[in-house]
Amino acid sequence: MELFIANKNYSSWSLRPWLLMVEQGIPFEEHLVALRDGSSWDAFRAFAPNGKVPCLRDGDTVVWDSLAIVEYLAERHPGVWPADAKARAWARCASAEMHSGFTALRTTCPMNCAVRVELHGIDAPLQRDLARLAELWGEGLARFGGPFLAGNAFSAVDAFFAPVAWRILSYGLPLDETSLAYATRLRELPGMRRWYAAALAETVRLKDSEDTARRVGTVRGDLRTPA
Repeated sequence: MELFIANKNYSSWSLRPWLLMVEQGIPFEEHLVALRDGSSWDAFRAFAPNGKVPCLRDGDTVVWDSLAIVEYLAERHPGVWPADAKARAWARCASAEMHSGFTALRTTCPMNCAVRVELHGIDAPLQRDLARLAELWGEGLARFGGPFLAGNAFSAVDAFFAPVAWRILSYGLPLDETSLAYATRLRELPGMRRWYAAALAETVRLKDSEDTARRVGTVRGDLRTPA
């Protein structure tokens, strides 16, 4: 299988299936097509019908959208979703909520693994998202016993929330100890360490993302090698 992704520093959507496949030991060939300022439609349309990443190609089968990719993988590889029916149902709901929700978190704190930002403040929409995040993570960890959201094994639901672990680090987001500990566990996964190292080595700087970091807070650090 071939997985098409974009910049590791910025592309939260790319991280989800990439990390899932790495942590689950599902073999694939990686193709990184860098985002640039302006539209990437033409570049991404070369491999993805919707002109977006991620996109999975398995022979002549093309699967786009991160949630569709996860379900395609789940049909072929045990362990993508939890084996327990109740844990699996919860994990699917939580993943779908992340896929379609948390708009304030996405908008205010877009994934930028390299920066360290001191936010000017946390408005009501972002606070609601953070409260719901802590509620959701706390529920999963307590209900299914941890250390991952739906039990003792990493699964797709953890992959869906992996970009949030970088947002927490980059923007110093205030969460309870349970949520912060879970985010740390995610960042310590071998796949997450690989992703992070590659992100810091990238030389592309996207103006919109960099401008957002400066707009929402004070940039206290940038761990990348200067472009």
